[in-house]
Amino acid sequence: MSEEIKTTALGRFGAAFAKFLAYFVMVLFSLMTLYPIFWLIMNSFKPTREFQVSQLGFPHVPTLKNYGGPYGAWKLGDFDKLIPNSVIYTLGATFGIIILSVLAGFAFAKIPRKATKLIYASFVIGLLLSVQSLLIPLFLEVNIMGIYNTRLAVLLVYIGAGLPMGIYLSTEYIRGIPTSLVESARIDGAKYFRIFRSIILPMTIPVATTLAILNITGIWNEFALINILVSKTELKSLPLGMYRFSGSLSSDWGKQFAALTIGTLPMLVFYFIFRKQITQGVAAGAVKG
Repeated sequence: MSEEIKTTALGRFGAAFAKFLAYFVMVLFSLMTLYPIFWLIMNSFKPTREFQVSQLGFPHVPTLKNYGGPYGAWKLGDFDKLIPNSVIYTLGATFGIIILSVLAGFAFAKIPRKATKLIYASFVIGLLLSVQSLLIPLFLEVNIMGIYNTRLAVLLVYIGAGLPMGIYLSTEYIRGIPTSLVESARIDGAKYFRIFRSIILPMTIPVATTLAILNITGIWNEFALINILVSKTELKSLPLGMYRFSGSLSSDWGKQFAALTIGTLPMLVFYFIFRKQITQGVAAGAVKG
């Protein structure tokens, strides 16, 4: 009897210790993730001289001059023009990627044709291409098409760059949807577009959420492609405005931190507002084997 009590006590102690260890690791990881963001925001309220003297301490007299005024980060970075552009590029391209990816995924997964495998492979092979290998061809192509320095060029390139991953995930996800649903609708006389709109589209919300998460964060922070597609300030995006502070303003730490904070806060707000949807989307949008 005593042996059973000891075994039970050891089991409870082991479970409690494992739970404590798991919480300890999660708290430690959270602190390691949040502290750099806190450090960045804290130092954005310091004058450059104070930061050079004390990089880890709190600001003695917090100042907003790094953000506002004629020589603040907001004005010097033209963020009043660049943030709306980033919103347009991010939302427009993400919407285009999701719609086209799900449409193509439905065609590849549920509409068998002789050329399906070849066309699908031509899209998926895009996953092997790096951004660096596309810079010169894309620059030449948008110039030949006469759309250099236009929002259309940026949106088309972003959508094209996001389609390989989007089509791959959508196709693999839709393959897990029972084909009998499509066949039953076809027997009832429904066209493919009606089947897509009424049956497939509502069932692909999880993978659409996953694509939205991947593309919103990626496009918002994208730098290399848009840097070669536009040269006008009124067409540039937020990362290009932040890049200005690595030049002549590289020694002005206060304004650099303010610019980085301005660029980071929208994504933090996005994750805070849609944290439940993001968690559900990542969990439910996994590719089915």
